[in-house]
Amino acid sequence: MDRRDFLRAVGLTAGVSGAAAFLVACNANEQPGSGGQSVAVSAGGTLYILTDQTSQHLDPAKSQNLAITTIGLIHRKLTAWKTSADGPATVVPDLATDTGRASADGKTWTFTLKDGQKLADGTPITSAEIKYGIERSFDAAFSGGLGYHKTLLEGGSSYTGPFKGGDLASIETPDPKTIVFHLARPYGDWPWIVSMPAFAPVPKGKGTDASYDSTPVCSGPYQVAAYTKGVSIRLTRNPNWDAKSDPARSGLPDSVVIQLGQETGVVAQRLLAGSGNDATAFGSSFVNPAQLAQVRSNPAAKTQLVTSKSGALAYLALNTKRGPLANPKVRQAFQYAVDKTAYQIASAGSADLAGPIATTLITEGIAGREVFDLYPAPPNGDVAKARQLLAEAGFPNGLDNLDFPVSTANNDADKAQALQAALQRAGIRTKLRPLDDDAWTAVVTGNEGSYDLTLGSWQPDFPSANANIEPLFGTSEIGNGGYNESRYSVPEVDALIAQAQGTVDPAAAGKLWARADRRILQDSPVVPLIYTRNSFLHGSKVGDFAIGEFPAYPNYLQIGLAK
Repeated sequence: MDRRDFLRAVGLTAGVSGAAAFLVACNANEQPGSGGQSVAVSAGGTLYILTDQTSQHLDPAKSQNLAITTIGLIHRKLTAWKTSADGPATVVPDLATDTGRASADGKTWTFTLKDGQKLADGTPITSAEIKYGIERSFDAAFSGGLGYHKTLLEGGSSYTGPFKGGDLASIETPDPKTIVFHLARPYGDWPWIVSMPAFAPVPKGKGTDASYDSTPVCSGPYQVAAYTKGVSIRLTRNPNWDAKSDPARSGLPDSVVIQLGQETGVVAQRLLAGSGNDATAFGSSFVNPAQLAQVRSNPAAKTQLVTSKSGALAYLALNTKRGPLANPKVRQAFQYAVDKTAYQIASAGSADLAGPIATTLITEGIAGREVFDLYPAPPNGDVAKARQLLAEAGFPNGLDNLDFPVSTANNDADKAQALQAALQRAGIRTKLRPLDDDAWTAVVTGNEGSYDLTLGSWQPDFPSANANIEPLFGTSEIGNGGYNESRYSVPEVDALIAQAQGTVDPAAAGKLWARADRRILQDSPVVPLIYTRNSFLHGSKVGDFAIGEFPAYPNYLQIGLAK
């Protein structure tokens, strides 16, 4: 998940707004991952979601939602996520009876559907509806959603969708309850892939025009009753939703109203005032630092604040193809030259607000993650060690004029200035190049690679180290819109990624990913900085509003209301 990870999570892919700037958290005396107040919830009532965005994609083919947020309220998939504050997220059966059965070579996956499932319009959910929904996502007119399956399915790279390309042969439906996927290569994380939006059922013949984005046929607890662009989306109960078969959704509220185009600062004020419907509402945007300070000083308000234990990995990417940065020892010097405490303060005003210091590439809350630190140093760095490594690499006088493009979105400029000052202590002199966010993205994901270092932030699209490692360090992710910002390409690592991806047993795969984490950091293509924390506010009558170990967002599917 790229630096727009927040927008993806809540189902929005428009340009970065002010909401995305607020990567903050409560202080260490509060309880990350949980709210300060226990609210007894029951069925009924209307839940309000307040967002500053003016639109959301409800077409599963177009959605980049995480499984536990908006899209999960209206669409079920073959599998779903179970989140917990006490451990990593796990994959569970949703429309399927299990999380999939793999062939011996890991290339064929078979799922059996549960009995008696229906869409909101009464259409029985069979393997045909799942297959058609997936095939739709390949059509250019309905693109934009998470697309891992498009290259993993055999023949997917050249498939153009059901309207032009007919059936995709690598998805077989031998009977109404069975669906079989033939992959181009072994892939142990396929059970996570089928939890993504594109695997929601769509009745054949539906979704042939753009209106499906606001009027989809739903399979989750709710269906779309009204969608007024820029104003609101109203969800009401899906009478055909089978609660007994759904392990991921409580479906407690009678209805859900998403209020669009709300000003972020006003949202926080409304939630703290708690009048009228705002008592049963929550904000989908991070709480900004100034308002967070107000919340912390108000004991009553603190009960409405929920904070993640950690979150996206923030890092400094070093272009391994550029000049002195091609030398691993030079890159290792950066590990000691950075001041992570200064970065924390620049991010959110203090270390406890920003999030814990990072030393690994795999984020907290991901199964198989191992904790280690290849470059132990004080939080503010070890300048002498950095200078020593630079001298050993042949640069006793340091480095000059390193190009440091930085986005003007968020507060990245402040963070970059803090790093610039820290690097200069070790004789590493950089030249900041402020760019608007689109221009910055074009530079760091383009094919030229015309920069030396840059800031990045990443939270995986699904709860596997696979989604940490390959997007940032696989050779295939260099340029062409990929987020391998360090331009890191090592055949041994690519082979290790392929081996880990092809390992079906999660425990065995986890060991391989942890090995990849260490191996990559030996080359120091990036400097892990912090795991950013996120804070959210909810109304006083909102309960079961919790953030698990992963991802760093509340689980919309479990929220209920007090009577």
